[in-house]
Amino acid sequence: MQLPRARHEYLLREVELRGSLRSAEVAERLGVSEVTIRRDIMALDRSGKLARVHGGAIALRSSRGPEAARVLVGVVVPSTSSHFPQLVRGMESLAPAVRARLVLGVSHYRPEVEESQVARMVALGAAGIAIAPTTRGREPADLAAWACAIPVPVVLVERRIDGMTRLSELDLARTDLTHGAVVAVEHLAGLGHDRIALAVYDRTPTAPYVREGYRQAVDRLGLGAAPTASLPKGEDDPAALERAVGRLLDECAQAGVRAVIVHTDHHAARFVEAALDRGLRVPDDLAIVAYDDENAELAAVPLTAVTPPRWELGREALRLLVDRIAEPDGDRRPPRHVDLLPRLTIRESCGGAPRT
Repeated sequence: MQLPRARHEYLLREVELRGSLRSAEVAERLGVSEVTIRRDIMALDRSGKLARVHGGAIALRSSRGPEAARVLVGVVVPSTSSHFPQLVRGMESLAPAVRARLVLGVSHYRPEVEESQVARMVALGAAGIAIAPTTRGREPADLAAWACAIPVPVVLVERRIDGMTRLSELDLARTDLTHGAVVAVEHLAGLGHDRIALAVYDRTPTAPYVREGYRQAVDRLGLGAAPTASLPKGEDDPAALERAVGRLLDECAQAGVRAVIVHTDHHAARFVEAALDRGLRVPDDLAIVAYDDENAELAAVPLTAVTPPRWELGREALRLLVDRIAEPDGDRRPPRHVDLLPRLTIRESCGGAPRT
């Protein structure tokens, strides 16, 4: 039973017959390492054939028909217009398998709304809360005091908590946003660009990590100095965004820079349009990589983009929370912090695969 295909078939038979399995028991039965079985379970989970849980796996569907939800889980996100909808859908995809019913609240980046929603969910009987807390305009100590006082298990989602010791005691699932910028720089450098510009919409929680990853990669690769810019939102003042984009394109032309990383998709699409209006060819005259991949493929030239694993992150956050809820009293495991890595989705705007 050493071939991966045979092991996968065995695992699927086990969860079909028994509803669940423990990786340690299966590893002993098959005479392989537990690490090997965990990898098999992860592969089957990614393909949607079973659901990975702490210590093993459970069946996604049951021939006995749907079972009633066993646990109520509160989910609080700051917005349903960007980034978070796919994360919530990831949670929804796993919820039936772990017999959870989700209740969704949207804070609109207002701490007082966030706090009232969590209180309401707890009053309704929520056994745990997954939350992407509002950090803007909020003292870290105040956030930590409130989050740690929530009387049910809490998983923080898509937030950095560096330096906040109290919050580090909570479980956490997040995207390594810094890594996303690193892979974007590495890709463009691999295409032969020795200087790469950066444009960032700074009024987002993602922005500081895009800048951090960019600096790390530029320094490590020894790339030359290139223009950088902070971009306005643009939707409320398109002319301001047009001016900012124009200034950076001028600076790139003067410096001979032919590649730029742009956060967000909306802003990157404006760069494509402005470059085309100037008679530039994308990617031949200017290579562009977007950061976010909400709608990057819909730009005038489909944008290569850093793609955060939103759907997978939602599933991981719900797993962490359900595992914590099911934890026996007096047997609390150490906090778990899970970082998922973004990938680079290659489209037309960057000029193709790196040179070998």
